[in-house]
Amino acid sequence: MTASYEIHHHSYDVVVVGAGGSGLRATLGMAEQGLKTACVTKVFPTRSHTVAAQGGIAASLGNMGPDSWQWHMYDTVKGSDWLGDTDAMEYLAREAPKAVYELEHYGVPFSRTEEGKIYQRPFGGHTTEFGEGPPVQRTCAAADRTGHAILHTLYGQSLKNNANFYIEYFATDLIMSEDGQCQGVLAWKLDDGTLHAFNAKMVVLATGGYGRAYFSATSAHTCTGDGGGMVARQCLPLQDMEFVQFHPTGIYGAGCLITEGARGEGGYLTNSEGERFMERYAPTYKDLASRDVVSRCMTMEIREGRGVGKEKDHIFLHLNHLPPETLAERLPGISESARIFAGVDVTREPIPVLPTVHYNMGGIPTNYWGEVLNPTKDNPDAVVPGLMAVGEAGCASVHGANRLGSNSLIDLVVFGRAAAIRAGKVVNPDTPNPALNQASLDAALARFDGLRHAKGTVATAELRLEMQKTMQADAAVFRTDKTLAEGCAKMEAVAAKMDDLSVTDRSLVWNSDLMETLELTNLMPNALATIVSAEARKESRGAHAHEDYPDRNDKTWRKHSLAVVEGQKVALDYRPVHLDPLTTHEEGGIDLKKIAPKARVY
Repeated sequence: MTASYEIHHHSYDVVVVGAGGSGLRATLGMAEQGLKTACVTKVFPTRSHTVAAQGGIAASLGNMGPDSWQWHMYDTVKGSDWLGDTDAMEYLAREAPKAVYELEHYGVPFSRTEEGKIYQRPFGGHTTEFGEGPPVQRTCAAADRTGHAILHTLYGQSLKNNANFYIEYFATDLIMSEDGQCQGVLAWKLDDGTLHAFNAKMVVLATGGYGRAYFSATSAHTCTGDGGGMVARQCLPLQDMEFVQFHPTGIYGAGCLITEGARGEGGYLTNSEGERFMERYAPTYKDLASRDVVSRCMTMEIREGRGVGKEKDHIFLHLNHLPPETLAERLPGISESARIFAGVDVTREPIPVLPTVHYNMGGIPTNYWGEVLNPTKDNPDAVVPGLMAVGEAGCASVHGANRLGSNSLIDLVVFGRAAAIRAGKVVNPDTPNPALNQASLDAALARFDGLRHAKGTVATAELRLEMQKTMQADAAVFRTDKTLAEGCAKMEAVAAKMDDLSVTDRSLVWNSDLMETLELTNLMPNALATIVSAEARKESRGAHAHEDYPDRNDKTWRKHSLAVVEGQKVALDYRPVHLDPLTTHEEGGIDLKKIAPKARVY
């Protein structure tokens, strides 16, 4: 088997897979400490999907009025609908200001206030006084191109610190030792067709989400859940996959995102009667309620016949009442997107919008250091040696059942940084790397070769579309026992066709047919885990709105789902939510009474 492919071998202390915000922050942190670091990425680093993040990055700097990390933590707990892990959420909120000031010192060109401080805007679900006070301006922004600014800065800093980049290398599989330690990855170099084995003491998966499992998504076409797929193939679990965030404002028809920052700057939604309907559903925070709430309200308006347009199947977002100079300064990218993708001049007319898949709260289970977990009956926090996951690929569970807007960019940099801090403690650069497990490498090669020569009857693009339409129909904003049960049966049938794939291009250089097929083998386990976990969860919580069980059930369901995917079958298990904070109230931590579960209203 190995004879037919020449393998190029590389040895590093750390290999980071993915060059988005979390991957670059981890890469930079590792390289700064002198660890021999490689970053393997299937697209050029500044083309990673973080480049699309618009609105900003949450941190309680208090530049625009009073704020505290305890308030940020409370909002994150409430946003998560009490499914997030308390220790991880505390770590996020406490470390956020430090992480943002580091970005500023690295050179991120944040927008500024008159006094020259970092400009912060309001965002949905971010409040003062533990949800009792008015909305807070907590989201640090670089106009509406914050992700773009962060990504370019981190890439430049990583190069400055001599990190090694392997660009347009597609990591296909993890290489594991006999006793379950991660030893590295196999990667395919897209521009010359060579195969590369990376041997590492620590592998960090920073591969992003799997939005492309759905038909309408704000995600780039590269967001195919590669890390989750690689983990699933090792029979390791995926956590909380039923929680998929729909962003209320994707451009109708194109799916392209209109940032929540547009509503933060004063935009509002209307139905076909011209009514600002969010005032009915969320009287306090209105259009700035959290994303799952706004998405569901929009969907209800459409279902009740108050949608706009010929088909009455979308909603209007108004920015046309804002001064043109505000739009030009604060939302230049949005004005451009609306013109290109909707043919709309935002100074004169509303933008047609529809809830669109935006973010995956679930992912590879980790602790707040980014170490991947493989829970056992005796130890729900057992760590997989040599393996980390950060960013949207990971699930340290800071977002629980629903992520607050602008908490994703801070998640990337805080946990990318945490993984680097942890690796600095557990990776010894002076010891040699153990030899790769040949059996694991052979299995990865055999899978690659098998797909390259797949002679079935189903084209990859056809099967992918069938999967996307099934997920869009049966695992979307509203869920019922009937639609979920039907969806599980349909998805099992769709997944069964993976054995009958047809790949027509056998070449190794720029073979997009093979690449999309490999990506589909990653999307499929993510999609299966999502719909099966959703079917099993008999409650409504955060992004999982179940019409047959409209209430949250903390007694039975305040626990993390774990899905192990084998073929088209999914085995479910559960692990407890971490309820203990890192610091007690006496030590300056949050008062646990403040974050006790209650009804989640805005």
